[in-house]
Amino acid sequence: MLSVAKQGEVMEVPQKDKEERRLSKVKISIMRNPKFALWSGMMTIGKTYVKDGFPTAMTNGRDEVYGREFIQGLDDKELAFVVLHETLHKAYRHMHTWRKLWEEDPRLANMACDYVINLELVEMDKHNDVIAMPVKGGKAVGLVDKRFANMNSKQVFDILKQEKKEKGGGQCEGGGEGEGSDGGIDKHDWEGAKELTDKEKKELERDIDSGIRQGLLAQQKVAGNGAGGMSRELGELLAPQVNWREALREFVKSTVRGGDTSSWRRVNRRFLSAGIYMPTLISERVGHLVVGIDTSGSIGGKQLNDFLSELQGIAKDVKPEKIDLLYWDCAVAGHEEYGSCDLDNIVMSTRPKGGGGTDPTCMIGYMKEKNIQPDAIIVLTDGYIGDSWGVEWNAPILWVVIDNDVIAPVGKTIHIKGA
Repeated sequence: MLSVAKQGEVMEVPQKDKEERRLSKVKISIMRNPKFALWSGMMTIGKTYVKDGFPTAMTNGRDEVYGREFIQGLDDKELAFVVLHETLHKAYRHMHTWRKLWEEDPRLANMACDYVINLELVEMDKHNDVIAMPVKGGKAVGLVDKRFANMNSKQVFDILKQEKKEKGGGQCEGGGEGEGSDGGIDKHDWEGAKELTDKEKKELERDIDSGIRQGLLAQQKVAGNGAGGMSRELGELLAPQVNWREALREFVKSTVRGGDTSSWRRVNRRFLSAGIYMPTLISERVGHLVVGIDTSGSIGGKQLNDFLSELQGIAKDVKPEKIDLLYWDCAVAGHEEYGSCDLDNIVMSTRPKGGGGTDPTCMIGYMKEKNIQPDAIIVLTDGYIGDSWGVEWNAPILWVVIDNDVIAPVGKTIHIKGA
């Protein structure tokens, strides 16, 4: 009988815990290794079971199962590879994101997910210093093909589907003699993922987002800024929804008269080489932004992560000269300033604050008190504001509302959907 454990802990079987202890030790060693720090937050999600008679490893996208005999047949590097394989299945939400692929062709869906993960793991540790793909009978267990580099599972699936069609519906290309089905290392618990309740799925989404961002912070701490390891599929999970360069261009055009209002606050660099001093057109570039992020009590961890994704998009795509970042509920709970040189690390450096009532107009008084005079204001919120939208904003204001169709009575409103 398996005992109950806290999330992230291995479920230990009394008087029969050698494999449990070894699995826990391997997980801890991975989490402490700078090369794999990105995945440390993800490895604490869900529960881990060691099961007698289970032939391989498996995840439902939250929990993990490892066969006792399967563990015994692996050395530490091979076990670490399998652990990270399951971790990436969870991080990429494979059992939920690609369920339609599985319903269309279970075998190809399994193969596509494994091709993506295994190639990434092989590339992470090319010399097998920490992890190594399991070997059976002198052959590597698992699916690896370099032609699928930088693809997501859907792209791989489409290629495999076309190859299967060209072969008359027979076997498609694939290497490995895996313990799991389809030439893979593991089994994929699509049915178990389906059995999670809606509440459990939402909690899992929040946990995964939090785990990924914790991992990013851990990676930055141990490996420094600009460290590698983020795949295309992970990047897609963190990518902002809004094309901010286009959104702000349209925003400024619609809020500044004719799009040609000039300002002497910044000299137009275009004419400097000719010795001519001209004002900058406000519509040319947004230099100073205030970004106000709603951290009131109605904002959950998942929505906050979505807001931070959009903040990342603003910093990356627009590259303003300065951002004053305000976290607000019924008052401004946090104020952070970022210059152009700091924008690349804004999401890693920021420390959200708040959790009280909801009144965005608190930013109006705060900006007046601190003499903050931006070119534009962007407010990220869930829109549950009532009548407190304010009217005396000191710059054009753009409201970005998540999962709510409300339209602000002042400024311009765009809507995004939570991932």
